[in-house]
Parts: sequence; structure tokens; C-alpha cells
Amino acid sequence: MSLANSDSSGNSAVPDGGGRPSRYESQKRRDWNTFRQYLRNHRPPLELSRCSGAHVLEFLRYLDQFGKTKVHTAGCPFFGHPQPPAPCTCPLRQAWGSLDSLVGRLRAAFEEDGGQPEVNPFAARAVRLYLREVRDSQAKARGIAYEKKKRKRPPTSQQGFRPQAPVPAAAAAAPLVGHGRSAAEFIASGAYPHRLHGHLMLPPWIPAETMRR
Repeated sequence: MSLANSDSSGNSAVPDGGGRPSRYESQKRRDWNTFRQYLRNHRPPLELSRCSGAHVLEFLRYLDQFGKTKVHTAGCPFFGHPQPPAPCTCPLRQAWGSLDSLVGRLRAAFEEDGGQPEVNPFAARAVRLYLREVRDSQAKARGIAYEKKKRKRPPTSQQGFRPQAPVPAAAAAAPLVGHGRSAAEFIASGAYPHRLHGHLMLPPWIPAETMRR
């Protein structure tokens, strides 16, 4: 199968900035061109607007002939063996991971080509079920486990959090000042008779909260 590095309109896969496209973008365009070529070679030929999830499944099964992953059948003595000690005649298939990535790229390319998300054939439920079936069957046949990707939770936002100012050591100490007396007793005794316009002025080392208790 020949894979041209151009889009469906024949334009070169070069981004607007004039730089080289990323590896993902290049692969996505090649996959899209391959699928469009498959539709043209289909008998009868298929229009993209009439493509459904069933046609996507046909395409995925068609790709199995180019697969390189050994998938043991139920009658094979190496069924479920992750590292078979000898070769066998079981068929080669496309690996589940390759198909899953391929469908993701084609789903994005379909919408970039003007397709509507609600009619995207690569997002059809039948395609999702097929990929799940391939994953489970290959896991059993090859004796491996496909771990689900865990979504990373975003870090908790600290916006709006205002830490309280540390309490001075002198204020955090026991509310006793001078000879074991409290602040109120100390001021009432006349040891600190500072007043301004009839209001009692507290010294800076006595917190005002002590007078409200």
C-alpha cells in the first residue's frame, strides 16, 4: 500500500508556518489517505459522506492482512503464553494498540476534513465495542494484560488561599505580663496610664484581643 504524504485535496502536509509537520500529524495524514484510498477501491466505491461504523470495521479487518502481531488461536499449545518457546502457524494480526491509535487519528482527521462530530463513523459505538473485543481476545491469546490508562487529576488550585500571618512569639505566650499579672490587671493598676483624647492606648506588646476577653 502506498501512502502519500499529502491530504485528500493533494496539498502537501506542511503546516502554515512553513515548518515540518509533527510526527503525529504526518502519520495522521498518511492514515487518512490510506482510508480514502480504501473507499475508492471499495466495490462499489464508497463516498465518505455515506461511510458508517460498519465500513470502518471492514477497513480494520482489511488491515489485519498487514499485521505483524502473532495472535494464538484457542487450539494452539501456546495459547495464553506470553513468550512461546517455538514458532507456530497462528495468524498475524494488527495489534490492539495499533488499531486503537489508528482509530483515534482517523476520528480527528474526519472532523478536520469537514465532517460533523455527531456523524463521525470512527466514533460509532460498534467501533468502540470492536476495539474492546480485540483488546480482550488478544490479551487472552497472548497471555498479556492491557492496563487502562489512569487519568491524571489536576492539582488542587491554591487560588484564593491566604495564609494567616504568624502570631508573634510574645503575643502567643501566656497572657501574663510583668510580675505574673494579666494585661487587664496590669493596665488597671495604673502601671501604664497612657491615654489619648480619653481613650486608653495599649503598648504594642499587648494584643488588643486580651482586653476583649
